[in-house]
Amino acid sequence: MSTTASSSTPPTPPPADHTRRPVTPNTTPRQWTSVAVLSLSTFVVVTSEMLPVGVLTPMAEGLDVSTGAAGSSLTVTGLVAAVTAPLVPRLLGGLDRRAVLAAAMVVLALGNLLTSLAADFGPLVASRVLLGAGMGAVWGLAAAVALRLVAPRHAALAVSLTVSGVAAASVAGVPVGTVVGDALGWRAAFALLAAAAVLLALALLAALPRLPRPATAHPAGGRPPALATPPVLVGLGAVVLLVTAHFAAYTYVRPVLEERAGLGASAVALVLLVYGLFGLVGNFAAGAAAARRQRATLVVLAAGIAAAVALLALLGTVPVAAGLAVALWGLAYGGVSVAGQIWMTRAAPDRVEQATGLYVGAFTAAIALGALVGGSVVGVVGVTWLLWCAAALAVTSLVVGLLGPGPRARG
Repeated sequence: MSTTASSSTPPTPPPADHTRRPVTPNTTPRQWTSVAVLSLSTFVVVTSEMLPVGVLTPMAEGLDVSTGAAGSSLTVTGLVAAVTAPLVPRLLGGLDRRAVLAAAMVVLALGNLLTSLAADFGPLVASRVLLGAGMGAVWGLAAAVALRLVAPRHAALAVSLTVSGVAAASVAGVPVGTVVGDALGWRAAFALLAAAAVLLALALLAALPRLPRPATAHPAGGRPPALATPPVLVGLGAVVLLVTAHFAAYTYVRPVLEERAGLGASAVALVLLVYGLFGLVGNFAAGAAAARRQRATLVVLAAGIAAAVALLALLGTVPVAAGLAVALWGLAYGGVSVAGQIWMTRAAPDRVEQATGLYVGAFTAAIALGALVGGSVVGVVGVTWLLWCAAALAVTSLVVGLLGPGPRARG
């Protein structure tokens, strides 16, 4: 009798799985709002990292240290983020990713606040270590979380929008912060970033749904899929080579434009603005292309950076040619971050958080490596040969991406 009764009773539906992306074909306005908040978060994160570039002189004077010492705070932040980004996904367990992102933004806010209050070099370093931890957590999780907020067909666009905050920070974030620093003082600029980070922590809690541990394809209790697969390693290798090449050369783009092309300060600012705007275009173009062809997109970007840097080395004394080279450079490099993110999500679809965290860690480490390589090379052979060396590194990245195994096409 109990058997009959139980067979006539409709089965209880399983609890909703909030860890998967929406199965509906369309993404709702609320979901796009969540993605926009993520994008603003990456914007504030990268602006916080890079702002010392724009306020370096008054910052060094205020702390009574050399500009070199003040500038080293960027290296500290990048190295801490490089360690934090791959480590955080391993430690999260079943924690709500929404709460983790909000907490990381609070840590970022505290880092900015302590920077604004720093009296000398020691507190500055401590504050930038804290900022690097918050930055690594937010940037390392952002792309993986974006994939879970939208319908599958909008995944690439969601990643592009999220990562666009990184590109927008170089176009608008640092210049605006510099203007604020000039008008109100460099400490006020960091204090305002701290306030923005707190507001975004609240916005993340309000806009994002609850996001527990993401669902995976491996059985519960079983061993997770291997992360260090050939496609993952190839993607990391190609991106590290490309980012190292970029920052080795880009660190010295201003002296190249001033000394070789003969451009004045206002002309250099205009060229760098064009670079940033083309970078935004490259971000979205590469996101759309990488959704279908990850390998081809990364190879084309590597070829674009190699060609731009080589053109700058070859014809950098001609102002128009130098400007065109920098525009091409921005277009190509603007797509690297999003193309690399999409490569990693396709190369390790069952371990997206870990893959993107590892990617961001390698990316930020490559930034520090590029600056180190650039400084070492330019001191020995000069800026022109530095450009040729960077172009050679970009070509090496192209070869790695072209010959190594890429992500498997989706069935």
